[in-house]
Amino acid sequence: MPADVAGVETGLTMAGRPTLAEAYENWRNWLLHEKKASPHTLAAYERDVRDFLAFLAGHIGGEPTLKDLEDLRAADFRAYLAHRRQEGLAATSLRRVLSSIRSFFKRQERDGHLHNPYLKTLRTPKAGTRLPRPLAGPDAKKLLEDVTTLEPNWVRHRDLAVLTLLYGCGLRIGEALSLDYGNRPTSNTMTLIGKGNKERMVPVLPAVRDALELYIRECPFELKADSPLFIGRQGKRLNARAIQLKMQMLRRNMGLPETATPHALRHSFASHLLAGGSDLRSIQELLGHASLSSTQRYTDLDTEKLLEVYDLAHPKS
Repeated sequence: MPADVAGVETGLTMAGRPTLAEAYENWRNWLLHEKKASPHTLAAYERDVRDFLAFLAGHIGGEPTLKDLEDLRAADFRAYLAHRRQEGLAATSLRRVLSSIRSFFKRQERDGHLHNPYLKTLRTPKAGTRLPRPLAGPDAKKLLEDVTTLEPNWVRHRDLAVLTLLYGCGLRIGEALSLDYGNRPTSNTMTLIGKGNKERMVPVLPAVRDALELYIRECPFELKADSPLFIGRQGKRLNARAIQLKMQMLRRNMGLPETATPHALRHSFASHLLAGGSDLRSIQELLGHASLSSTQRYTDLDTEKLLEVYDLAHPKS
């Protein structure tokens, strides 16, 4: 249990309410075990709620209790959102922050610990449409080639295998790093569980399998069926930060924009498939998107491409 929550509201409050720390832990377990939240989502929600509770301590002049949370008004929630906006938080992040707080309050209401109608009256901050920026085809190819020049040992083969998975299969970085050795791709296809516990099958190019085999052959750690596929220098599951730092180094060496992140390789996978003639529905399945609108954002459709698809497909064209 986080220290900043564990120290809040010791003992039981009036009306037999649990402590805020207990309510927080119950909510966290609900997210983890019932909602099956991903590690990334869980960490973000926990961080948002802890930050909100820390803000309230100064806002109301003391450590908050569940009763204090029940007594909050719309102006109190708006004050927190304004505080985060002043810190430079973008609208998309504010939307997630509000979603985190609502999740916590909703769980407490379901458990009968509090009822606060004001949170539901808040408008969700509008987020502008931000299109992903895929790498150009030659840049993506050169980036993967340059990985091997930066590390004189097995780490270079590991990083190449990770980045090749992101670009060659359209995986999210979390999906790639959560793979165990026993479920690594060894054939022309692989099945994985992605966001929202959605299962999908993706093709695996020979270049991806070759990169993985080279890394596995050079890896100094023993890899077993239930061990992580990608290992860090300390012998534990590789952290996403290591790959983010590698991409940072690569884009600086190549003069690429700051938008050239590990996730940009997933965007590039989708955009380059579209440019090669793949249809949106197929790309949607490969990416694991629940709606086609998400796929359209990834592929950054322009007017020229839409007209080209129209000319080829419409019977009156």
